[in-house]
Amino acid sequence: FNSSPFYVFQLIPLVGVLSFAAVGALSFSVYSLFSKSDVIINKSGNPEPWETVDPSKPQKLLTVHQKWKPIEELENVRKLMK
Repeated sequence: FNSSPFYVFQLIPLVGVLSFAAVGALSFSVYSLFSKSDVIINKSGNPEPWETVDPSKPQKLLTVHQKWKPIEELENVRKLMK
Protein backbone atom coordinates (compact mmCIF):
# COMPACT_ATOMS: atom_id res chain seq x y z
CA PHE A 1 0.00 0.00 0.00
CA ASN A 2 3.06 2.15 -0.34
CA SER A 3 2.66 4.38 -3.39
CA SER A 4 6.28 5.36 -3.81
CA PRO A 5 7.74 5.06 -7.35
CA PHE A 6 10.28 2.47 -6.13
CA TYR A 7 7.45 0.12 -5.09
CA VAL A 8 5.87 0.32 -8.55
CA PHE A 9 9.21 -0.41 -10.29
CA GLN A 10 9.57 -3.60 -8.27
CA LEU A 11 6.40 -4.99 -9.88
CA ILE A 12 7.62 -4.54 -13.47
CA PRO A 13 9.63 -7.83 -13.60
CA LEU A 14 6.71 -9.74 -12.08
CA VAL A 15 4.28 -8.36 -14.65
CA GLY A 16 6.78 -9.10 -17.43
CA VAL A 17 7.33 -12.72 -16.43
CA LEU A 18 3.60 -13.41 -15.95
CA SER A 19 2.80 -11.80 -19.30
CA PHE A 20 5.48 -13.88 -21.04
CA ALA A 21 4.10 -17.09 -19.47
CA ALA A 22 0.52 -16.23 -20.45
CA VAL A 23 1.48 -15.44 -24.05
CA GLY A 24 3.52 -18.67 -24.25
CA ALA A 25 0.64 -20.80 -22.95
CA LEU A 26 -1.83 -19.16 -25.32
CA SER A 27 0.45 -19.53 -28.33
CA PHE A 28 1.11 -23.21 -27.60
CA SER A 29 -2.63 -23.82 -27.24
CA VAL A 30 -3.32 -22.20 -30.60
CA TYR A 31 -0.42 -24.15 -32.17
CA SER A 32 -1.81 -27.44 -30.84
CA LEU A 33 -5.32 -26.57 -31.93
CA PHE A 34 -4.40 -25.96 -35.57
CA SER A 35 -1.46 -28.29 -36.18
CA LYS A 36 -2.12 -31.42 -34.12
CA SER A 37 -4.52 -34.00 -35.46
CA ASP A 38 -5.34 -35.45 -32.04
CA VAL A 39 -6.90 -32.18 -30.79
CA ILE A 40 -10.65 -32.23 -31.47
CA ILE A 41 -12.99 -29.23 -31.20
CA ASN A 42 -16.25 -30.73 -32.51
CA LYS A 43 -16.60 -34.33 -31.42
CA SER A 44 -20.25 -34.59 -32.47
CA GLY A 45 -19.23 -34.25 -36.14
CA ASN A 46 -16.93 -37.26 -35.88
CA PRO A 47 -17.86 -39.71 -33.09
CA GLU A 48 -14.65 -41.76 -33.60
CA PRO A 49 -11.89 -39.15 -34.08
CA TRP A 50 -9.10 -41.61 -33.26
CA GLU A 51 -9.72 -43.34 -36.59
CA THR A 52 -8.49 -40.28 -38.52
CA VAL A 53 -5.19 -39.88 -36.66
CA ASP A 54 -2.23 -40.80 -38.86
CA PRO A 55 -0.11 -43.24 -36.81
CA SER A 56 3.00 -42.60 -38.88
CA LYS A 57 2.98 -38.89 -37.94
CA PRO A 58 4.34 -38.27 -34.42
CA GLN A 59 1.83 -36.66 -32.06
CA LYS A 60 4.33 -35.55 -29.43
CA LEU A 61 6.17 -32.23 -29.40
CA LEU A 62 9.50 -34.11 -29.44
CA THR A 63 9.84 -37.70 -30.67
CA VAL A 64 13.08 -39.67 -30.41
CA HIS A 65 13.58 -42.90 -32.42
CA GLN A 66 9.90 -43.73 -32.80
CA LYS A 67 8.97 -46.22 -35.51
CA TRP A 68 5.40 -47.27 -36.13
CA LYS A 69 4.52 -50.68 -37.49
CA PRO A 70 0.92 -51.86 -37.86
CA ILE A 71 -0.09 -54.89 -35.81
CA GLU A 72 -1.60 -57.43 -38.19
CA GLU A 73 -4.07 -58.88 -35.69
CA LEU A 74 -5.34 -55.45 -34.75
CA GLU A 75 -5.75 -54.45 -38.40
CA ASN A 76 -7.71 -57.66 -39.06
CA VAL A 77 -10.03 -56.96 -36.13
CA ARG A 78 -10.49 -53.37 -37.31
CA LYS A 79 -11.46 -54.58 -40.80
CA LEU A 80 -13.95 -57.07 -39.32
CA MET A 81 -15.57 -54.41 -37.14
CA LYS A 82 -16.35 -52.12 -40.09
